[in-house]
Amino acid sequence: MTYPLHLVNGRDPMAPEVFAAKPGQRVRIRLINAAGDTAYRVGIPGLQLTVTHTDGFPIVHQDVDALVLGMGERFDVLVTVPDHPVALTVLAEGKSGGTFAVLDAGRGARPSVATLPAILGGRVIEARMTAADPSVRLASRTADVVHTLALTGSMSKYDWGINGRRYDQSDPFASAVTIRAGQRVRLDYTNRTMMWHPMHLHGHTFQVGATGPRKDTVIVKPMETVSVFFDADNPGQWLTHCHNAYHAARGMMAVVSYVQ
Repeated sequence: MTYPLHLVNGRDPMAPEVFAAKPGQRVRIRLINAAGDTAYRVGIPGLQLTVTHTDGFPIVHQDVDALVLGMGERFDVLVTVPDHPVALTVLAEGKSGGTFAVLDAGRGARPSVATLPAILGGRVIEARMTAADPSVRLASRTADVVHTLALTGSMSKYDWGINGRRYDQSDPFASAVTIRAGQRVRLDYTNRTMMWHPMHLHGHTFQVGATGPRKDTVIVKPMETVSVFFDADNPGQWLTHCHNAYHAARGMMAVVSYVQ
C-alpha cells in the first residue's frame, strides 16, 4: 500500500508540527506508530536518541541514531536540544515517503521537506534489540506450556492466517490457543512468509526472550521465530494478531483462550 502523505500528529510535511524548546534542555519524546500498515524509521540527524522505554516499560538505556517502529509499537526517548532547529525525521520503512516534525530551538532556518535526508543510518535498532530494566523483568521460571503460532499466507492469494488457518469470526474458537490461569506461557511466533509482521497480544504484556523488553507488540521478520513469555494472570478470551490492519482483517488472528 502506498499513501500520498505521511503525518506526524495529523500534520503533513508541508505544515509540520513544531515543538518549542530551549538549547540544552533534556526533552522526552514519546513515539507512537499509529499507522495501519506502515513501519517507520525515526531519528534526528546529527543527534543521538537515548531510548528509555518501549511499549510503556522501562529498558536498559541505549544511545542510538534511529529506531524502527512496527505498527502499534511505542518508544520513549530522551534528546538534548541543540542550539538550532532540527527535524524529527520519519521515513516509511521498506517503502517510499516520509515526513517530519520540528524541534525548534536557537537560531537558524527551520528544516523543510527539501532538507530531509533520504536515509537514517548509524546505529539503528528495533525494540526487541533492547533489554528490560530489571525492575520489570519477569521472574525466572520454566514455561508450563509452549504454543507455536506459525504466521502463514502470501501476497499472491492474500490469505493471511495463523497455523494455516484464517480467523473466522463466525467460529472464533476453531483456532484457539488454550492456556490456564497461573501458567507461564511461551508463544513462538514463527514467520513462514516473506513479509514481516508486528504481532500483538491483547490483555497481557510479554517479555521477548529471557531478558528482552517487556512489550505487547513485537516485529517478526520473514523466516524467523521470536519467542515471547507471559504469565497467564488475566483470565478471559484474548486476541493475538498481526498489527498490519490488512493482514489481521484477512485472517492473521487467533484467540488466546483461558480454559478450566
